[in-house]
Amino acid sequence: MKDDEIIKLYFDRCESAIAESDEKYGLYCVKIADNILGDRRDSEECVSDTWVKAWNTIPPQKPAKLSLFFGAITRNLAIDRYRKRKAEKYGAGQIAVCLDELNECIGANGNFADELDLKETLDGFLYALKDEPRRIFMLRYWYMYPIKQIATMCSISEGAVKMSLQRTRNALKKHLEKEGVLL
Repeated sequence: MKDDEIIKLYFDRCESAIAESDEKYGLYCVKIADNILGDRRDSEECVSDTWVKAWNTIPPQKPAKLSLFFGAITRNLAIDRYRKRKAEKYGAGQIAVCLDELNECIGANGNFADELDLKETLDGFLYALKDEPRRIFMLRYWYMYPIKQIATMCSISEGAVKMSLQRTRNALKKHLEKEGVLL
């Protein structure tokens, strides 16, 4: 089923919208959550919560791209679940490592003058990157894949992944400073 047909089901308040969403994007969303949580059961629960949140959000929202919409919801729910689990002294996934790495260029306190400025600046920075560094950066910091898995996916060594990430973080830090986004 096409995305616009699925969106129409949500707008018509037809419960099959959830089944169609799960059929088309369920595995994609499970993978996003699993990269953050490292637990299949928790990941599947996040995906179930994704469909509830989508049901409550569409309408009034009408996502331009369902995969990104569902992926963002799943990612945010998984991060929330991770934080709760960490607060309760449970195991850890990739999120802490990824956030620590990003603190090198964004800063430990993560305070920004204007989130919209930050988003536009990051979008411009990512758009200007070459394909491979952008892909590696997104796999690590959006999808939170482990370095070993990124190396396999990109057919390069783990050292090459680490070097690419380091160079991209350094470039991002310079870009953010130049744009005056950091406080």
